[in-house]
Amino acid sequence: MKNNKPLPILTQVEIIDAGTEGQSIGKVDDMVVFVKGAIPGDVVDVQVTRKKNKFREGTAIHFHTYSDRRTTPACEHFGTCGGCRWQHMNYASQLFFKQNQVHHALVRIGKLDIPEISPIRGSAAIYNYRNKLEFTFSNKKWLTKEEINDKSLDFEAGPGGARNALGFHIPGMFDKVLDINHCHLQADPSDAIRLSVKKYAIDHKLSFFDLREQAGLLRNIIIRTSSTGEVMVIVVFFQNEEEAITGLLQHLKEQFPQITSLLYVINAKKNDTIFDQEVLTFSGADVIYEQMEHLRFRISPKSFYQTNSAQAFELYKLTREFAGLTGTETVYDLYTGTGTIANFIAHQAGKVVGIEQVEAAISDARINSELNGITNTTFFAGDMRVVFTDAFIEQHGKPDVVITDPPRAGMHEDVVRTLARLKPKRIVYVSCNPGTQARDLMILDEWYKVTRVQPVDMFPHTHHVENVVLLELR
Repeated sequence: MKNNKPLPILTQVEIIDAGTEGQSIGKVDDMVVFVKGAIPGDVVDVQVTRKKNKFREGTAIHFHTYSDRRTTPACEHFGTCGGCRWQHMNYASQLFFKQNQVHHALVRIGKLDIPEISPIRGSAAIYNYRNKLEFTFSNKKWLTKEEINDKSLDFEAGPGGARNALGFHIPGMFDKVLDINHCHLQADPSDAIRLSVKKYAIDHKLSFFDLREQAGLLRNIIIRTSSTGEVMVIVVFFQNEEEAITGLLQHLKEQFPQITSLLYVINAKKNDTIFDQEVLTFSGADVIYEQMEHLRFRISPKSFYQTNSAQAFELYKLTREFAGLTGTETVYDLYTGTGTIANFIAHQAGKVVGIEQVEAAISDARINSELNGITNTTFFAGDMRVVFTDAFIEQHGKPDVVITDPPRAGMHEDVVRTLARLKPKRIVYVSCNPGTQARDLMILDEWYKVTRVQPVDMFPHTHHVENVVLLELR
């Protein structure tokens, strides 16, 4: 029989640490409590929402003491939008807890002997730092309490109803979208473009997507900007309604002459990814360009590029410094993506071999080498554990230095074991997940010593942290 006993309220819980996913950590009688809505230094009452043998989860419902780490969030959507969950914590404290996260992963989880961790490199810009945002259309707008109580609003779903939204998904609710008035993550003209598209769509009674029913015209809009001043807008439609599509795109072209690349996609699949879809050019170029140091990088609609351009430059300079290149080394760049790191370091290496699973990314990497007159790079597409083998290495040369920048899941154990057999002089491990990085370093610890550790903050107001580790043969 199901137990319907209400979950308890924990009183006077002192928040002692910052956790992942925007939660903070308290303790009650040696029981760990993960708390939403609080930050370290707060003393709160917590409504328990989940009860497990070894921990509790809950939400702060009353504050006895506010932390001196608190600051006023800049965004009106804070607390509902799941994007910037640390925005109520001052930036110096954010950096402190990100550095702690790296130390905890490497020392407490990985049991690694490491040197003193270098102070985290913070982002010069803590707002408007992203060069790419994707927004979702929905005819099932997430309603605030104020909107629910406003009897003057028409919340019937439909082209002209107040239930239409263009914004971000509510965390944990795939079919609910928070309508965004102003987002502090991307600079102008991002907000103006999004709001103009929404107004045009409502005025012309264009249908917003219904995620449950898989129906409607307007699905997503992606806005990309670059430090060179170029702007790419990709509008994703679910249905091919030529007149409506042309009208909206023409409106964008006329209202925003700063858009240098105006593209669209007809995506009738059940998921939002456009990597397997044809991207059509309505006006302007089909790419934009990013500038970094003396290099230009071509960014196509499907290209991956670090979303914080300024911090990406800091990250790549650090990676190059850790690699310690003299101009003669053979370097392998594992998980090379579009070859940004490979091309960035190429002029200081003998040759660079890049490997990446996504064929389209490898195509971009080759184009970026050609664009910059780089002739000492070669790129290969395929599953890392299948491509990165003894036979491949015999064909292309044993690396002196390996740079690896895997996805959040880290490297496959087979890849780590291959690295251990190869024993390059240095390995530079760039990671967006210190936890999986620590796991991989534990395997390499028999042969390699961690000699430098440098965290980099790519995403202010989130718990995410990038970490660069230099490994040298023992």
